[in-house]
Amino acid sequence: MQKKESGGRFTGMVIRSRISILLFSMFSAFASLYVAGRLWQDAENRVYLAKELDRITGQGKSVLSVADSWKIIECREQQKILSGLEMELAAAKQEGFVSKLLSETDKSPMRKPLVVVGILTGFGRKSNRDAIRKAWMGTGTTLKKLEEQKGIVIRFIIGRSSNRGDSLDRGIDNENALANDIFILDNHVEAPEELPNKTKLFFAQAAEHWDARYYAKVNDDVYVNIDAFANTLAAQEYKPRLYIGCMKSGEVFSEKGKRWYEPDWWKFGDGKTYFRHASGEMFVITKALAKFISINKSFLRTYAHDDISVGSWFIGLDVQHVDENKFCCSSSWSTGALCSGV
Repeated sequence: MQKKESGGRFTGMVIRSRISILLFSMFSAFASLYVAGRLWQDAENRVYLAKELDRITGQGKSVLSVADSWKIIECREQQKILSGLEMELAAAKQEGFVSKLLSETDKSPMRKPLVVVGILTGFGRKSNRDAIRKAWMGTGTTLKKLEEQKGIVIRFIIGRSSNRGDSLDRGIDNENALANDIFILDNHVEAPEELPNKTKLFFAQAAEHWDARYYAKVNDDVYVNIDAFANTLAAQEYKPRLYIGCMKSGEVFSEKGKRWYEPDWWKFGDGKTYFRHASGEMFVITKALAKFISINKSFLRTYAHDDISVGSWFIGLDVQHVDENKFCCSSSWSTGALCSGV
């Protein structure tokens, strides 16, 4: 009896062992097929990638790097997307949905501005603005043609009243609704002592709003020969960091109460003379410098006057100062000048 039980247990163990071996063999076979399939698929992918890279680069057979593989895969995916869009465009053409879009794209692209001119103005200066509109800036279609045909963008620059939304703000909003030529600095409060900060914000926001080659600051009591101004800039040998104006230096006034008093006079040394800088009536900077101001506006120190402030920002930079006599705006039109102060 014991022998029979022992034989039965042995037989059961053999059967279970054979089942285990069979299951293991089946699993191994499936695993081998899966690995072989993946290796075959990877091999096909590598052949495809190699052919694509050879076709694109023209360098013959080469070893693919991971970066090159990703580039080709991305290129392949982009090609699929492009093909899909082309099919959608073809279908849309048949249904007549793109005639307006095509008519708009057939038009010549907008001209990149040569210069953005910011005329700094203030509350109670509407008579000055009207005089400039009539004398050299233009309005309506004239102003638009100046932008489209000559690449000259001109805007009056003004902030907001300390009493936000009062009659002063409403007056500017109403004027701009009619003229559409005022660029409002919403985060700037108008005050005479805030002119340097206003100039800084103008350059910063203009650089973010327009992609121009030059940016110019002009006072609202200066008349400009705009054609001569544009020709001067167009003829200027362009370099990335130009600071163009009527360069000057002068006395630093340390006595309180004087018109040009400088509270930080002691920073300019015992000689009490300003460094070389462009006169504030009118000066021009390039796009790179306007971008520099935009990026660093929170850290740029201002002094009592905007022309001194701007000049101080460029002292430690690799900036070319261009002393342009044509930008020297006197009370009357001087020989060769393209501007005149009122």
